[in-house]
Amino acid sequence: MNGSAPLSKDVKEFCQIVFGATMLEGYGLTETGAVISCSTDEIPPGDHIGIPLGNVQICLEDVPEMNYTSHDSPCPRGEILMKGDNLFVGYYKQPELTKEALDADGWLHTGDIGCWNLDGTLRIIDRKKNIFKLSQGEYAFVHGDSLKNYLVGIIVPDSEVVAKWAKDRDLKASFEELCASDSPAGAELKADITREMERLATEYKLFGFERVKKFHVHSEQFTPENDFATPTFKLKRPLIVKHFSPELEGMYTE
Repeated sequence: MNGSAPLSKDVKEFCQIVFGATMLEGYGLTETGAVISCSTDEIPPGDHIGIPLGNVQICLEDVPEMNYTSHDSPCPRGEILMKGDNLFVGYYKQPELTKEALDADGWLHTGDIGCWNLDGTLRIIDRKKNIFKLSQGEYAFVHGDSLKNYLVGIIVPDSEVVAKWAKDRDLKASFEELCASDSPAGAELKADITREMERLATEYKLFGFERVKKFHVHSEQFTPENDFATPTFKLKRPLIVKHFSPELEGMYTE
């Protein structure tokens, strides 16, 4: 039985072959009292977390700003919502936090993006909140692959902030050159961003696994015009991941 962190399909199959036993995987949260979805010995191992338990209701809520909807074909996608007898009643003396997690109908909003597979199993494919802004004006798109050991990201610097940064250092380079990691000025900017991220991580007492280990600097803003953002400027994560897949994979292999 595996929980807490996902296993790849290959690892599950390897364990079943080596140990001659069924490898199960479950999914749950502290707020749900343990497992709410689990695979069974009748379901072939795969990239999924099985099916909901008998006393649990699970549904997917549309997240249009991330292009996840229940009408997606062939598999519906959206934020995983849960309801059941094992659900907590709220956070101790934290009513505002409880209100954020539990809606008026009693559904727990997990923050995980799920997908109903064609065989009825549930698969986790994303997280709802993965964007943050640094104090120097950079927007960081944080990407975490559950099967990898660390976080990576795409950072789009604020052009005005970077222009002032370059002027203070008497650097004669265009914004595009400053964002290019293979240029001396770009390497200096990346080093400064790294120091800023480390400072913030230390200030907020982040654990090692919560810190972005590697990142790629990109000069073009994420906008509705280039289809990286919605009209309300919420990032379209799936499209960004697809576009930057070479850079993201490179940061995991270099």
